[in-house]
Amino acid sequence: MDESGKSFIRFANKEQLLPQEEMLEAVTSKKKLTIGIPKEIILNESRVSLVPDGVHLLVENGHRVIVEENAGSKANFSDRDYADAGAVITDAPAEVFKSDVIVKIAPPTLAELEMFEKNQTLFSSLFLPQQKKEYFEKLIQKRTMAIAYEYIQDRTRALPVVRSMSEIVGNTAIVIAAEYLSSSEYGNGIILGGFPGIRPTEIVIIGAGTVAEYASRTALGMGATVKIFDNSIYKLRAIQKSLGTRVFTSVMQPKELEAALTKADVVIAAKHSSKGVAPCFITADMVKKMKPGSVIVDVSIDQGGCFETSRPTTHNNPVFIEHGVTHYCVPNIASRVPHTASWSLNNFLTPLLINIADMGGVTNYLKRDDAFSKGVYIFNGTLTSQQIGKRFDMQYRDLGLLLAAFR
Repeated sequence: MDESGKSFIRFANKEQLLPQEEMLEAVTSKKKLTIGIPKEIILNESRVSLVPDGVHLLVENGHRVIVEENAGSKANFSDRDYADAGAVITDAPAEVFKSDVIVKIAPPTLAELEMFEKNQTLFSSLFLPQQKKEYFEKLIQKRTMAIAYEYIQDRTRALPVVRSMSEIVGNTAIVIAAEYLSSSEYGNGIILGGFPGIRPTEIVIIGAGTVAEYASRTALGMGATVKIFDNSIYKLRAIQKSLGTRVFTSVMQPKELEAALTKADVVIAAKHSSKGVAPCFITADMVKKMKPGSVIVDVSIDQGGCFETSRPTTHNNPVFIEHGVTHYCVPNIASRVPHTASWSLNNFLTPLLINIADMGGVTNYLKRDDAFSKGVYIFNGTLTSQQIGKRFDMQYRDLGLLLAAFR
């Protein structure tokens, strides 16, 4: 009995060895990164991709961070703040663009791409409706790993960067609408909200996503009435549940929408498209029927806009009047509050960069995180986005196949 027991133990130990060896996970060595933070040069972009606290955490983890002089000044982060956090400050953009990983807000210009070296990783927005074919050709030539914030997913298939910015934009859109609605030049001198004995402000929101949710919270808190339109019943149910109150909701029926627009004081277009180009729901004829002095905030202008009358504006010259209606069509509304928006992006990027380094680099991380890989549109010089390929008549390949072949 004892002998058979001993025999069984020896047999079990012996058999445990083989499957344990096969199940061992390949050991990946941590990688030390050089991370570059260039100064944003496009008009009215005031945000910065990493704040000093994030830089400090990266430096504490053994990484080198190079910050271009005054990169965070518009967001109220000084060069001294970054230097105290352990960053290297330089007045030479070319030095920043030599980094292993470049983190930006706006996509790099063609002039900035000339400073890129081979086989670098780029984190930035893409702003697809504003891009031209030569932008992608230059990234391919440089064999860049290019990752777009607006396409990155999390494990729930949500868009974490888009959501965090949308939360900020939703609140800010109501603040903007209140500013112009109360103006005697652009509005009717109306305070946004509702007060005893006075008709409450009527706000129409196109879309039922995150921007709509946070805009609705702010507007309802100020006493305004809110009507939300979307072509998804599921989203309309979800936003009512998130708001915790009954608000007017409707699918995109033209007659119902037009009736709401004629009574609206403010219309916020917040319809996001996964294809990168927003659908144009509101015709010029519908805008003509709106009240003079009413205000449109076209948040979807980042993707081309939801109004036929919309055209991109800037923070320096943010509005124009068309058919008696004030249009606010600044593509990067979050840059209006750059300190807050920079913190939001930093809170996503800092742990991500640390995890990427701990796994031995971006490619290893992509193999382990399929949701994050959705943000990749160029993999080491190969276009992987079907959407971009079809839009610009460029060859593209499946990222999964490229990763499977990569050693």
